Amino acid sequence: MIVDLPRLKEIAEIEFYEIVSDVIMKDINELRIILIDGSFIDLWFSLKLEGRFSYHWERGHVDGSIYRHDNAQHRKWKAVPTFPKHFHIGDEETVVESNLDDEPGKGLSAFLSFVKGKILLTKT
Repeated sequence: MIVDLPRLKEIAEIEFYEIVSDVIMKDINELRIILIDGSFIDLWFSLKLEGRFSYHWERGHVDGSIYRHDNAQHRKWKAVPTFPKHFHIGDEETVVESNLDDEPGKGLSAFLSFVKGKILLTKT
């Protein structure tokens, strides 16, 4: 399924203008959101596997952390109540349940709200 990237780009640029400095459509189902602190979010939606996604916030150069909602069926996370959906919170090995909405626009809004809270918290 092809995702409406222009709509997602608009959500990021308009609704989250306080934290978004640029949005780049990298590929047919991939988007990169550059944030005001120099970190970035990569969104990926599979063309081959229906419903497969990843919302990855890369903060390696900021504080070494990552935050990622995805639904790859890693057996390692089978005990997570929302499996295969899971949330890497801070690093690759710390995983909790993910209640991110499956609809890309709603999922992006929720993830960017989380990101906004983290970024604005560190600015105060």
